[in-house]
Amino acid sequence: MSTPASIRAWEAHVTLYRSVWKSNVMGSFVQPLLYLLGMGLGVGALVDDGNQNETLLDGLTYFQFLAPALLATTAMMIASNEALWPVLGGFKWWKKFHSEAATPLTPNEIAGGVALWQITKSFIAVFGVAAVLLIFPDTRSWGVLLAIVFGTLTGAAFAAPISAWSASRETDHSFPTINRFVIVPLFLFGGAFYPISQLPDWMETVAIATPLWHGVELCRNSVYDRLELWPTVGHIAYLVAMAAVGWLLAARSFRRRLTQ
Repeated sequence: MSTPASIRAWEAHVTLYRSVWKSNVMGSFVQPLLYLLGMGLGVGALVDDGNQNETLLDGLTYFQFLAPALLATTAMMIASNEALWPVLGGFKWWKKFHSEAATPLTPNEIAGGVALWQITKSFIAVFGVAAVLLIFPDTRSWGVLLAIVFGTLTGAAFAAPISAWSASRETDHSFPTINRFVIVPLFLFGGAFYPISQLPDWMETVAIATPLWHGVELCRNSVYDRLELWPTVGHIAYLVAMAAVGWLLAARSFRRRLTQ
């Protein structure tokens, strides 16, 4: 049996990554460690002195509340950036996708290879955060393994629709706007740092409509063995739908761009 074409396209990304993998993997471990030490333990010590923290955080300390959420937020940040400049650059500046289209690979297979690579980068980043979580007794559990899957799925739910947008652009002028007005607000208001019930009603509704909140809920509940059947099915279905629809749109953008 021959290797699927999308896997061969994915291998091209892996080949390039081999030259930088050591620094990338090290960063995936060190950055969340510093973040947890600063925010989780430092700020967390102040938050845990409050009178209502046990009620507001559902019986968790601030460190316990924040740490698993970093699995989802990290996947979002890494996958989003991987879906912006690298995708546009593959068409516009490096002509990488045009080179691949000159081989027997079809645009759908090329888009599939990009999606697989974005999932791989999300997994590497999430795995680094998970390794940090295993250092601390408060977050050390078998549920971390399942949370890695949920975190990676969160990354795919962001990467696919953003790739569709990037593949349809001629310039990167809109990319900083996406980072400033979509990704950063989600990072701050998506339920990672505090319960979204603390937000005004309209902002809570917006937060629930975004993939990040679903990923945060899955990661946090899996680490503490609090997963419930139907809410979990709902969160997973939402993320899978976002990734699937996004990938279909991305594949269409790749076809249009590579068959012009």
